[in-house]
Amino acid sequence: MMFVIHMTDRPDAAEVRASVAEAHQEFLGDHVDAMWVGGPLLDDDGTTAVGSMMIMDFSDRAAAVEFIEQEPFNQAGVFESVVIRAFHPVVKPQ
Repeated sequence: MMFVIHMTDRPDAAEVRASVAEAHQEFLGDHVDAMWVGGPLLDDDGTTAVGSMMIMDFSDRAAAVEFIEQEPFNQAGVFESVVIRAFHPVVKPQ
């Protein structure tokens, strides 16, 4: 089942985000088989991260929650909020 995970950074998260970036990348590398798309959400300047968004395939919502609970940015307190929603893709890339 597909889920969208939408994370919004705390306003003061840039330094923590940078310090945990390597662990974050390693963690995602371990889960890339479940990921359909993912990346940072950017401020209007096009360079400043203000959050993240992923669309991933999990067996159920509990697995999505377990994933984000283990995610290094989340464990380090980067995120102000995390929203998980079931997702039904209708339009897919060609």
